[in-house]
Amino acid sequence: MTADGFFSLFPVSRETEEKLRLYADLLIKWQARINLVGSATLPDLWNRHMLDSAQLLPLLPTGPVLDLGSGAGFPGLVLAVIGVPDIHLVESDGRKCAFLREVARATGALVTIHPLRIEKLTPFPVAAVTARALAPVATLLEMAAPFLQQSTECLFLKGERLEDELTSAAKDWKISFDRLPSRSDPNGIILRVKEVYRGRNQG
Repeated sequence: MTADGFFSLFPVSRETEEKLRLYADLLIKWQARINLVGSATLPDLWNRHMLDSAQLLPLLPTGPVLDLGSGAGFPGLVLAVIGVPDIHLVESDGRKCAFLREVARATGALVTIHPLRIEKLTPFPVAAVTARALAPVATLLEMAAPFLQQSTECLFLKGERLEDELTSAAKDWKISFDRLPSRSDPNGIILRVKEVYRGRNQG
């Protein structure tokens, strides 16, 4: 998918389009120095990374968003560039944090960058938790748990191993969830979790 293909599927204002193109240019530039994404995915970055992230926009509830293991900013920084306010990016790799700061500065994205491991971050209430290509569902729930309120939703971008991950997570967590089809990957699934309780499922 080209940039034009992305914007035909996901129309935004001209200003936002320019910011996303700048983001993509910075990613390619920085990728030559540090490993931000899999190099094989760069030719298809508008589908694999931009659309994969942007598709969460209509699913987000109103309020602070916690993006776990932000890496190169997918999905959290893309959502912030599009215009979602109050996004918190958590990334322990200092070089990736430098990249996130540069993109945020260049695009004016309203984000808070936390350069530390998630377990070191003082918990605060959030409306949504997002994560992509970070960890199995059970581990993501463990990371997210201190920040969850009764109304918090988790949006996890997952792949073909999801069913195995859900089976494993059921050993320690009771969750209410939906599986939503991905717009960027025919094998991808958006796991939307609306209720999370610690405890083994029965039966």
